[in-house]
Amino acid sequence: MNYEVQKRILDIVVASILLVGFLPFWIVIPLLIYFDSGWPVFFVHERMGKDGKPIKLFKFRSMIQGADDLLHKKDRQLLKKFKAGDWKLENDPRITKLGKVLRSLTIDEFPQLLNVLRGEMSMVGPRAYVRRELDDQTDRYPETKELIPVILSVKPGITGPWQVSGRNDIPFVQRAQLDADYARQRSIWNDILILLKTPRAMISRW
Repeated sequence: MNYEVQKRILDIVVASILLVGFLPFWIVIPLLIYFDSGWPVFFVHERMGKDGKPIKLFKFRSMIQGADDLLHKKDRQLLKKFKAGDWKLENDPRITKLGKVLRSLTIDEFPQLLNVLRGEMSMVGPRAYVRRELDDQTDRYPETKELIPVILSVKPGITGPWQVSGRNDIPFVQRAQLDADYARQRSIWNDILILLKTPRAMISRW
């Protein structure tokens, strides 16, 4: 059985177990989001999938409504600060109070299990990048351009090498290198090891 078949089986088994095991989340989290900041409770964001093809990535909403428009169309100073910080903001004003908790425990990414079952993502893989983020970062760090085709040669993952190695504290250059190394050296045992490390990485952020 080759790696791709093994990986797909692992994805389906793990995603199914998590969906059933954490079924109460599908009831409790949407209610908490609604009472905290209203509708919608889910956020659908376009990201880059395998070979750069666009995919619709599902998340529990952790930001205010219209967060993307606020950043990219209305607040130039915030966007400038966002890009200067490697496409992340410390104390991001767009994140709701509940959203901070969901993000710290990575609960906001739970709906991506649906992306895994649909075959658009994997449990383990590189970050699912936003196209404009990738364009901006590779212009800023041209040494990473040769890594992008390697990263995009595999499905993005819910978790991956950079998530268990420091998450948002890792700068883009190192993050891209970790993702490219993963794509070049894929193995089912490495995937399992990253999955086993993920709960501890989630808890360490709390």
